[in-house]
Amino acid sequence: MNLFIKGITVIDPNSEFNQKVCDVHVVQGKIVAIAEKLNTETGVQMIEGKGAVISIGFFDLNCTIGDPGFETKEDIQSGTAAAKAGGFTGLAVLPTTKPIVQSKGEVAYLVNKAKNNLVDVYPIGAISNHLEGKELAEMYDMKTAGAIAFSDGNKAIADDGFMSRALQYGLGFGALLMVHPENKSITGKAQVNESQNNVLLGMKGAPALAEEMQISRDIFLATYHNAPIHISNISTAGAVALIKKAKKDGVKITCDVAAHQLVLTEELLNDFDSNYKVKPPLRSKADCKALIAGLKDGTIDAISSQHQPQEIEFKAVEFEIAAYGMIALQTVLPLLLEAGLSVELIAEKLAINPRKILNLAVPALKVGADANFVIYHPTQKWIYDATSNCSKSSNTPFLGKTLTGKVQLVYNNNQYQKYEQ
Repeated sequence: MNLFIKGITVIDPNSEFNQKVCDVHVVQGKIVAIAEKLNTETGVQMIEGKGAVISIGFFDLNCTIGDPGFETKEDIQSGTAAAKAGGFTGLAVLPTTKPIVQSKGEVAYLVNKAKNNLVDVYPIGAISNHLEGKELAEMYDMKTAGAIAFSDGNKAIADDGFMSRALQYGLGFGALLMVHPENKSITGKAQVNESQNNVLLGMKGAPALAEEMQISRDIFLATYHNAPIHISNISTAGAVALIKKAKKDGVKITCDVAAHQLVLTEELLNDFDSNYKVKPPLRSKADCKALIAGLKDGTIDAISSQHQPQEIEFKAVEFEIAAYGMIALQTVLPLLLEAGLSVELIAEKLAINPRKILNLAVPALKVGADANFVIYHPTQKWIYDATSNCSKSSNTPFLGKTLTGKVQLVYNNNQYQKYEQ
Protein backbone atom coordinates (compact mmCIF):
# COMPACT_ATOMS: atom_id res chain seq x y z
CA MET A 1 0.00 0.00 0.00
CA ASN A 2 1.98 2.98 -1.31
CA LEU A 3 1.26 6.59 -0.41
CA PHE A 4 2.80 9.95 -1.18
CA ILE A 5 1.69 12.56 1.38
CA LYS A 6 2.42 16.10 0.33
CA GLY A 7 2.95 19.14 2.56
CA ILE A 8 1.77 17.80 5.93
CA THR A 9 2.76 18.88 9.44
CA VAL A 10 4.63 16.11 11.27
CA ILE A 11 3.76 15.67 14.96
CA ASP A 12 6.12 13.26 16.70
CA PRO A 13 8.42 14.48 19.49
CA ASN A 14 10.87 11.66 18.67
CA SER A 15 11.20 12.69 15.02
CA GLU A 16 13.76 15.11 13.65
CA PHE A 17 10.93 16.52 11.54
CA ASN A 18 8.62 17.25 14.49
CA GLN A 19 6.40 20.31 13.81
CA LYS A 20 7.84 20.71 10.31
CA VAL A 21 5.81 20.66 7.08
CA CYS A 22 7.08 17.71 5.06
CA ASP A 23 6.43 15.25 2.28
CA VAL A 24 6.17 11.61 3.37
CA HIS A 25 6.59 8.59 1.08
CA VAL A 26 5.31 5.18 2.20
CA VAL A 27 6.04 1.95 0.30
CA GLN A 28 4.70 -1.48 1.31
CA GLY A 29 4.18 -0.56 4.94
CA LYS A 30 7.48 1.28 5.43
CA ILE A 31 8.29 4.98 5.57
CA VAL A 32 10.96 5.24 2.88
CA ALA A 33 11.40 9.01 2.79
CA ILE A 34 10.56 12.14 4.78
CA ALA A 35 11.80 15.57 3.83
CA GLU A 36 10.61 19.12 3.59
CA LYS A 37 10.56 18.57 -0.18
CA LEU A 38 10.52 15.26 -2.06
CA ASN A 39 10.27 14.60 -5.75
CA THR A 40 6.68 13.69 -6.53
CA GLU A 41 6.23 9.97 -7.13
CA THR A 42 4.07 8.50 -9.86
CA GLY A 43 1.84 5.45 -9.60
CA VAL A 44 1.10 5.95 -5.91
CA GLN A 45 -1.90 7.24 -3.96
CA MET A 46 -1.42 11.00 -3.56
CA ILE A 47 -2.62 12.62 -0.32
CA GLU A 48 -2.77 16.40 -0.02
CA GLY A 49 -1.72 17.31 3.52
CA LYS A 50 -2.30 21.06 3.56
CA GLY A 51 -3.67 22.11 6.96
CA ALA A 52 -3.54 18.55 8.29
CA VAL A 53 -1.17 16.80 10.68
CA ILE A 54 0.39 13.35 10.60
CA SER A 55 0.81 11.73 14.01
CA ILE A 56 1.60 8.29 15.37
CA GLY A 57 -1.59 6.21 15.31
CA PHE A 58 -3.68 6.61 18.46
CA PHE A 59 -3.87 3.79 21.03
CA ASP A 60 -6.80 3.25 23.41
CA LEU A 61 -6.23 1.86 26.90
CA ASN A 62 -9.89 1.41 27.83
CA CYS A 63 -12.21 0.00 25.20
CA THR A 64 -15.18 -2.37 25.47
CA ILE A 65 -15.85 -4.68 22.53
CA GLY A 66 -18.79 -7.09 22.92
CA ASP A 67 -17.03 -10.01 21.25
CA PRO A 68 -17.44 -12.71 22.53
CA GLY A 69 -21.04 -12.89 23.74
CA PHE A 70 -22.29 -9.33 23.31
CA GLU A 71 -21.82 -8.95 19.57
CA THR A 72 -25.17 -7.13 19.35
CA LYS A 73 -23.45 -4.22 21.14
CA GLU A 74 -20.16 -4.37 19.21
CA ASP A 75 -17.99 -6.98 17.54
CA ILE A 76 -14.38 -6.95 16.40
CA GLN A 77 -15.30 -5.75 12.91
CA SER A 78 -17.50 -2.83 13.98
CA GLY A 79 -15.28 -1.92 16.93
CA THR A 80 -12.15 -1.71 14.80
CA ALA A 81 -14.11 0.21 12.13
CA ALA A 82 -15.05 2.81 14.75
CA ALA A 83 -11.46 2.82 15.98
CA LYS A 84 -10.07 3.50 12.50
CA ALA A 85 -12.56 6.33 11.97
CA GLY A 86 -11.38 7.85 15.25
CA GLY A 87 -7.69 7.63 14.33
CA PHE A 88 -6.82 4.60 16.47
CA THR A 89 -4.44 1.94 15.22
CA GLY A 90 -4.34 0.04 18.51
CA LEU A 91 -6.89 -1.03 21.14
CA ALA A 92 -6.57 -2.64 24.55
CA VAL A 93 -9.96 -4.31 25.04
CA LEU A 94 -11.53 -4.97 28.43
CA PRO A 95 -12.47 -8.49 29.60
CA THR A 96 -16.12 -7.62 30.30
CA THR A 97 -17.55 -10.01 27.72
CA LYS A 98 -19.52 -13.28 27.90
CA PRO A 99 -17.63 -15.41 28.67
CA ILE A 100 -15.39 -13.08 30.64
CA VAL A 101 -11.79 -13.06 29.42
CA GLN A 102 -10.39 -14.91 32.43
CA SER A 103 -8.42 -17.81 30.93
CA LYS A 104 -5.98 -18.38 28.08
CA GLY A 105 -8.79 -19.74 25.88
CA GLU A 106 -10.64 -16.43 25.71
CA VAL A 107 -7.39 -14.53 25.18
CA ALA A 108 -6.40 -16.84 22.31
CA TYR A 109 -9.87 -16.40 20.77
CA LEU A 110 -9.48 -12.60 20.67
CA VAL A 111 -5.89 -12.75 19.40
CA ASN A 112 -6.92 -15.02 16.54
CA LYS A 113 -10.15 -13.14 15.78
CA ALA A 114 -8.30 -9.84 15.40
CA LYS A 115 -5.48 -11.09 13.15
CA ASN A 116 -4.67 -9.30 9.88
CA ASN A 117 -6.55 -6.16 10.92
CA LEU A 118 -5.39 -2.62 10.34
CA VAL A 119 -6.09 -2.01 14.04
CA ASP A 120 -3.95 -3.96 16.51
CA VAL A 121 -6.19 -5.52 19.17
CA TYR A 122 -4.71 -6.50 22.55
CA PRO A 123 -6.80 -8.42 25.11
CA ILE A 124 -6.87 -7.31 28.73
CA GLY A 125 -7.47 -10.27 31.04
CA ALA A 126 -9.57 -10.26 34.21
CA ILE A 127 -7.85 -9.85 37.57
CA SER A 128 -10.48 -11.94 39.36
CA ASN A 129 -12.67 -14.85 38.33
CA HIS A 130 -16.10 -13.66 37.19
CA LEU A 131 -14.99 -10.09 38.06
CA GLU A 132 -16.07 -10.77 41.64
CA GLY A 133 -12.86 -9.69 43.39
CA LYS A 134 -12.60 -12.95 45.34
CA GLU A 135 -10.38 -15.42 43.49
CA LEU A 136 -7.42 -14.65 41.24
CA ALA A 137 -7.96 -15.36 37.57
CA GLU A 138 -5.36 -17.29 35.54
CA MET A 139 -3.28 -14.18 34.95
CA TYR A 140 0.01 -15.90 34.18
CA ASP A 141 -1.57 -18.23 31.63
CA MET A 142 -3.40 -15.30 30.04
CA LYS A 143 -0.19 -13.29 29.80
CA THR A 144 1.58 -16.13 27.99
CA ALA A 145 -1.39 -16.33 25.59
CA GLY A 146 -1.21 -12.62 24.76
CA ALA A 147 -2.98 -10.62 27.49
CA ILE A 148 -1.37 -7.20 27.66
CA ALA A 149 -2.62 -6.20 31.14
CA PHE A 150 -5.28 -7.11 33.70
CA SER A 151 -8.45 -5.35 34.82
CA ASP A 152 -11.91 -6.00 36.23
CA GLY A 153 -13.31 -3.26 33.99
CA ASN A 154 -15.46 -0.72 35.77
CA LYS A 155 -15.89 -3.03 38.76
CA ALA A 156 -13.67 -1.83 41.57
CA ILE A 157 -11.88 -4.40 43.74
CA ALA A 158 -13.29 -3.89 47.22
CA ASP A 159 -11.32 -6.46 49.22
CA ASP A 160 -8.04 -4.92 50.37
CA GLY A 161 -6.41 -8.28 51.01
CA PHE A 162 -7.37 -9.58 47.57
CA MET A 163 -5.98 -6.47 45.91
CA SER A 164 -2.76 -6.87 47.86
CA ARG A 165 -2.40 -10.49 46.76
CA ALA A 166 -3.17 -9.61 43.15
CA LEU A 167 -0.42 -6.98 43.08
CA GLN A 168 2.04 -9.36 44.71
CA TYR A 169 1.20 -12.20 42.31
CA GLY A 170 1.39 -9.99 39.23
CA LEU A 171 4.76 -8.64 40.31
CA GLY A 172 6.27 -12.09 39.81
CA PHE A 173 5.79 -12.05 36.04
CA GLY A 174 5.58 -8.38 35.18
CA ALA A 175 1.80 -8.01 35.07
CA LEU A 176 0.24 -4.56 35.04
CA LEU A 177 -3.01 -4.20 36.97
CA MET A 178 -5.42 -1.52 35.74
CA VAL A 179 -8.02 -0.69 38.39
CA HIS A 180 -11.23 1.32 38.53
CA PRO A 181 -11.22 3.88 41.38
CA GLU A 182 -14.47 3.54 43.30
CA ASN A 183 -15.23 2.72 46.93
CA LYS A 184 -18.56 1.01 46.39
CA SER A 185 -19.43 1.00 50.08
CA ILE A 186 -19.58 4.80 49.87
CA THR A 187 -21.14 5.29 46.45
CA GLY A 188 -23.77 2.59 47.00
CA LYS A 189 -26.41 2.94 44.29
CA ALA A 190 -25.51 6.53 43.46
CA GLN A 191 -25.31 7.21 39.73
CA VAL A 192 -24.35 10.89 39.52
CA ASN A 193 -21.82 13.23 41.11
CA GLU A 194 -22.53 14.43 44.63
CA SER A 195 -23.15 18.15 44.29
CA GLN A 196 -25.68 20.89 44.95
CA ASN A 197 -26.80 20.68 41.32
CA ASN A 198 -27.63 17.00 41.53
CA VAL A 199 -29.31 17.29 44.93
CA LEU A 200 -31.77 19.62 43.23
CA LEU A 201 -32.40 16.91 40.64
CA GLY A 202 -33.39 14.55 43.42
CA MET A 203 -30.67 11.99 42.70
CA LYS A 204 -28.30 10.46 45.24
CA GLY A 205 -24.75 11.50 44.50
CA ALA A 206 -21.42 9.68 44.49
CA PRO A 207 -18.87 11.87 46.30
CA ALA A 208 -15.37 12.48 44.98
CA LEU A 209 -14.29 10.99 48.30
CA ALA A 210 -15.23 7.50 47.08
CA GLU A 211 -12.81 7.74 44.16
CA GLU A 212 -10.06 9.31 46.19
CA MET A 213 -10.24 6.80 49.07
CA GLN A 214 -9.88 3.92 46.61
CA ILE A 215 -6.91 5.56 44.92
CA SER A 216 -5.30 6.19 48.32
CA ARG A 217 -5.66 2.51 49.21
CA ASP A 218 -4.14 1.41 45.91
CA ILE A 219 -1.24 3.82 46.35
CA PHE A 220 -0.53 2.31 49.80
CA LEU A 221 -0.63 -1.23 48.43
CA ALA A 222 1.52 -0.43 45.38
CA THR A 223 4.04 1.25 47.69
CA TYR A 224 4.09 -1.71 50.07
CA HIS A 225 4.74 -4.24 47.31
CA ASN A 226 6.84 -1.88 45.15
CA ALA A 227 4.52 -2.93 42.35
CA PRO A 228 3.30 -0.97 39.32
CA ILE A 229 -0.34 0.01 39.20
CA HIS A 230 -2.48 1.88 36.68
CA ILE A 231 -5.55 3.85 37.77
CA SER A 232 -8.16 3.95 35.00
CA ASN A 233 -10.83 6.61 34.52
CA ILE A 234 -9.87 9.22 37.11
CA SER A 235 -12.36 12.09 37.28
CA THR A 236 -11.73 14.39 40.25
CA ALA A 237 -9.36 17.17 41.22
CA GLY A 238 -8.53 15.27 44.40
CA ALA A 239 -7.51 12.21 42.39
CA VAL A 240 -5.08 14.34 40.39
CA ALA A 241 -3.54 15.69 43.60
CA LEU A 242 -3.14 12.22 45.13
CA ILE A 243 -1.47 10.77 42.05
CA LYS A 244 0.78 13.81 41.66
CA LYS A 245 2.08 13.34 45.21
CA ALA A 246 2.46 9.57 44.76
CA LYS A 247 4.60 10.10 41.67
CA LYS A 248 6.73 12.60 43.57
CA ASP A 249 7.15 9.97 46.30
CA GLY A 250 8.40 7.41 43.78
CA VAL A 251 5.32 5.17 43.58
CA LYS A 252 5.12 3.18 40.31
CA ILE A 253 1.77 4.63 39.38
CA THR A 254 0.24 5.70 36.08
CA CYS A 255 -3.28 6.84 35.25
CA ASP A 256 -5.63 7.81 32.45
CA VAL A 257 -8.69 9.99 32.01
CA ALA A 258 -11.58 9.49 29.60
CA ALA A 259 -11.81 12.22 26.96
CA HIS A 260 -15.40 13.10 27.85
CA GLN A 261 -14.40 13.95 31.44
CA LEU A 262 -12.38 16.89 30.10
CA VAL A 263 -15.35 18.62 28.46
CA LEU A 264 -18.69 17.29 29.75
CA THR A 265 -19.96 18.39 33.16
CA GLU A 266 -22.75 17.41 35.52
CA GLU A 267 -25.01 20.27 34.40
CA LEU A 268 -25.74 18.23 31.27
CA LEU A 269 -27.77 15.84 33.42
CA ASN A 270 -30.51 18.42 33.99
CA ASP A 271 -32.57 16.85 31.19
CA PHE A 272 -31.94 13.30 32.45
CA ASP A 273 -30.43 12.23 29.13
CA SER A 274 -29.14 8.70 29.80
CA ASN A 275 -26.46 9.12 27.12
CA TYR A 276 -24.62 11.22 29.70
CA LYS A 277 -24.78 8.42 32.29
CA VAL A 278 -21.20 7.23 32.63
CA LYS A 279 -19.02 5.71 35.32
CA PRO A 280 -17.39 7.53 37.01
CA PRO A 281 -20.10 10.19 36.71
CA LEU A 282 -19.66 13.54 35.05
CA ARG A 283 -18.15 15.93 37.57
CA SER A 284 -17.87 19.70 38.00
CA LYS A 285 -16.23 22.36 35.86
CA ALA A 286 -13.52 22.66 38.50
CA ASP A 287 -12.76 18.96 38.12
CA CYS A 288 -12.51 19.36 34.34
CA LYS A 289 -9.99 22.17 34.78
CA ALA A 290 -7.95 20.10 37.23
CA LEU A 291 -7.89 17.12 34.85
CA ILE A 292 -6.71 19.27 31.96
CA ALA A 293 -4.04 20.80 34.19
CA GLY A 294 -3.00 17.29 35.24
CA LEU A 295 -2.52 16.31 31.62
CA LYS A 296 -0.40 19.36 30.95
CA ASP A 297 1.87 18.96 33.99
CA GLY A 298 2.42 15.23 33.41
CA THR A 299 0.42 13.90 36.35
CA ILE A 300 -2.08 12.18 34.05
CA ASP A 301 -0.20 9.91 31.69
CA ALA A 302 -2.79 9.05 29.07
CA ILE A 303 -6.23 9.68 27.62
CA SER A 304 -8.68 6.86 26.89
CA SER A 305 -11.97 6.61 25.05
CA GLN A 306 -13.82 4.52 27.67
CA HIS A 307 -15.84 3.27 24.67
CA GLN A 308 -18.81 1.33 26.06
CA PRO A 309 -21.48 0.40 23.50
CA GLN A 310 -25.03 -0.41 24.64
CA GLU A 311 -28.14 -1.49 22.72
CA ILE A 312 -30.97 1.04 22.55
CA GLU A 313 -33.15 -0.91 25.00
CA PHE A 314 -30.53 -0.33 27.70
CA LYS A 315 -30.37 3.43 27.12
CA ALA A 316 -33.82 4.56 25.95
CA VAL A 317 -35.21 4.09 29.47
CA GLU A 318 -35.45 6.08 32.69
CA PHE A 319 -32.10 7.47 33.81
CA GLU A 320 -32.11 5.44 37.03
CA ILE A 321 -32.27 2.07 35.27
CA ALA A 322 -30.27 2.96 32.15
CA ALA A 323 -26.91 1.24 31.56
CA TYR A 324 -23.67 3.13 31.96
CA GLY A 325 -21.43 4.27 29.14
CA MET A 326 -21.25 5.88 25.72
CA ILE A 327 -19.64 4.98 22.42
CA ALA A 328 -16.59 7.17 22.12
CA LEU A 329 -13.90 6.01 19.70
CA GLN A 330 -14.94 8.49 17.00
CA THR A 331 -15.40 11.46 19.34
CA VAL A 332 -12.16 11.39 21.35
CA LEU A 333 -10.21 13.64 18.98
CA PRO A 334 -12.91 16.32 18.65
CA LEU A 335 -13.34 16.40 22.45
CA LEU A 336 -9.62 16.83 23.05
CA LEU A 337 -9.46 19.67 20.56
CA GLU A 338 -12.52 21.24 22.19
CA ALA A 339 -10.73 20.98 25.55
CA GLY A 340 -7.92 23.07 24.08
CA LEU A 341 -5.22 20.40 23.99
CA SER A 342 -2.42 20.97 21.50
CA VAL A 343 -1.72 18.45 18.75
CA GLU A 344 1.62 17.75 20.46
CA LEU A 345 -0.07 16.93 23.78
CA ILE A 346 -2.65 14.77 22.00
CA ALA A 347 0.16 12.75 20.39
CA GLU A 348 1.84 12.26 23.76
CA LYS A 349 -1.27 11.26 25.73
CA LEU A 350 -3.17 9.36 23.04
CA ALA A 351 -0.43 7.69 21.00
CA ILE A 352 2.92 7.51 22.80
CA ASN A 353 2.21 7.13 26.52
CA PRO A 354 -0.51 4.46 26.26
CA ARG A 355 1.99 2.18 24.51
CA LYS A 356 4.72 3.01 27.03
CA ILE A 357 2.38 2.11 29.90
CA LEU A 358 1.80 -1.31 28.32
CA ASN A 359 5.47 -1.80 27.39
CA LEU A 360 4.66 -1.86 23.68
CA ALA A 361 6.95 -0.56 20.96
CA VAL A 362 6.17 3.07 20.15
CA PRO A 363 5.91 3.75 16.39
CA ALA A 364 7.94 6.59 14.92
CA LEU A 365 7.66 8.91 11.97
CA LYS A 366 11.14 8.36 10.60
CA VAL A 367 12.76 6.77 7.58
CA GLY A 368 12.86 2.98 7.81
CA ALA A 369 10.12 2.71 10.41
CA ASP A 370 6.96 0.68 9.96
CA ALA A 371 4.18 3.02 8.92
CA ASN A 372 1.70 3.42 11.78
CA PHE A 373 0.04 6.81 11.68
CA VAL A 374 -3.09 8.90 11.53
CA ILE A 375 -3.70 11.96 9.36
CA TYR A 376 -6.25 14.41 10.69
CA HIS A 377 -7.30 18.01 10.14
CA PRO A 378 -7.66 19.78 13.51
CA THR A 379 -10.05 22.47 12.26
CA GLN A 380 -12.15 20.54 9.74
CA LYS A 381 -15.81 20.17 10.71
CA TRP A 382 -17.89 17.05 10.13
CA ILE A 383 -21.30 15.73 11.09
CA TYR A 384 -21.46 12.70 13.39
CA ASP A 385 -24.66 10.92 12.39
CA ALA A 386 -26.04 7.49 11.56
CA THR A 387 -24.09 7.49 8.30
CA SER A 388 -20.69 8.38 9.73
CA ASN A 389 -21.12 6.32 12.94
CA CYS A 390 -19.21 3.06 12.46
CA SER A 391 -20.25 1.44 15.74
CA LYS A 392 -23.12 -1.03 15.99
CA SER A 393 -24.46 1.05 18.88
CA SER A 394 -25.61 4.65 19.03
CA ASN A 395 -25.47 5.51 22.73
CA THR A 396 -23.81 8.90 22.47
CA PRO A 397 -25.02 12.45 23.05
CA PHE A 398 -23.07 13.60 19.98
CA LEU A 399 -25.14 12.03 17.20
CA GLY A 400 -26.48 14.74 14.94
CA LYS A 401 -23.83 17.20 16.13
CA THR A 402 -21.21 19.02 14.07
CA LEU A 403 -17.77 18.20 15.47
CA THR A 404 -14.38 19.77 14.81
CA GLY A 405 -11.35 17.58 14.15
CA LYS A 406 -11.63 15.15 11.23
CA VAL A 407 -9.64 11.96 10.73
CA GLN A 408 -8.72 11.73 7.05
CA LEU A 409 -6.59 8.58 6.89
CA VAL A 410 -5.14 5.83 9.07
CA TYR A 411 -2.28 3.49 8.12
CA ASN A 412 -0.97 0.38 9.90
CA ASN A 413 0.09 -3.17 9.07
CA ASN A 414 0.55 -2.23 5.40
CA GLN A 415 -3.12 -1.28 5.18
CA TYR A 416 -4.78 2.09 5.04
CA GLN A 417 -8.27 3.55 5.28
CA LYS A 418 -9.04 6.90 3.71
CA TYR A 419 -12.10 8.97 4.66
CA GLU A 420 -13.98 11.59 2.69
CA GLN A 421 -12.63 15.09 3.28
